[in-house]
Amino acid sequence: MSRTIAVVTAGLSQPSTSRLLADQLAAATDRALRLRDERAEVVVIELRDLAHALTDNLLTGFPSGALADAVRAVAEADAVIAVTPVFSASYSGLFKTFFDVLEDGTLDGKPVLIGATAGTARHSLVLEFAMRPLFAYLRADVVPTAVFAASEDFGAGGAGQGLTARADRSGRELADLVLGRERSRPVDPFENPTPFDELLGG
Repeated sequence: MSRTIAVVTAGLSQPSTSRLLADQLAAATDRALRLRDERAEVVVIELRDLAHALTDNLLTGFPSGALADAVRAVAEADAVIAVTPVFSASYSGLFKTFFDVLEDGTLDGKPVLIGATAGTARHSLVLEFAMRPLFAYLRADVVPTAVFAASEDFGAGGAGQGLTARADRSGRELADLVLGRERSRPVDPFENPTPFDELLGG
């Protein structure tokens, strides 16, 4: 069975470290789902390409074109991976604007994996002091392991291996939430009902 993962990345350059981290987190989630005989259909949303449409949305109150498609993709996804670069000790304005234009309730109970990138590890607390509160306010179900990547994490050696381990752990947690959410959905009593003779048999 295929699960749709919407990957929202707010990197400004091409390629960006935010996109590199987002791709790594999506791959880790896909591996975790495959171990459970599932697979991920990944939809990547590059906010850099939607900057003008986001401004228009703020002015008109309505998304259009590619932005409307992106909003719909997030609303319909089984889970979201959200990655931002760190600007002024917080998430970027572009990142925040996208989540500002989502309709209220879009992320209610939706599994979300958060990540952030910056030049140095000094900014790693942005995950807990800015991003996690944002998604708590949006009532998303955020995985315990958030992933931060500094520039050194994308190099060879021990730092890169540490990032891989963190990505794998968060990917497993997101897969667990996706599958747990599926299992916890209300049961329709009229779907595959218990045969009447079994009910009488006690």
